[in-house]
Amino acid sequence: MEPIQKRFLMDEHNPPDAVQLDLATFEKIETVLEDYALYQFMQEDENDAPLSLKEAQAYYGTLPKAE
Repeated sequence: MEPIQKRFLMDEHNPPDAVQLDLATFEKIETVLEDYALYQFMQEDENDAPLSLKEAQAYYGTLPKAE
């Protein structure tokens, strides 16, 4: 794993106040976090039986549609 390139932003008293990352690094971190959260969510439902095709289609029909 390559080191994260970061820049520290200081406040008026000089202690580090924030960190600045380049966009590519931020997007990689964001993807890792989203993948981990999805994995955790999927593990919670591991004991649920899979839906049949008809059950899945019925469930899909109940989901709100994007506008």
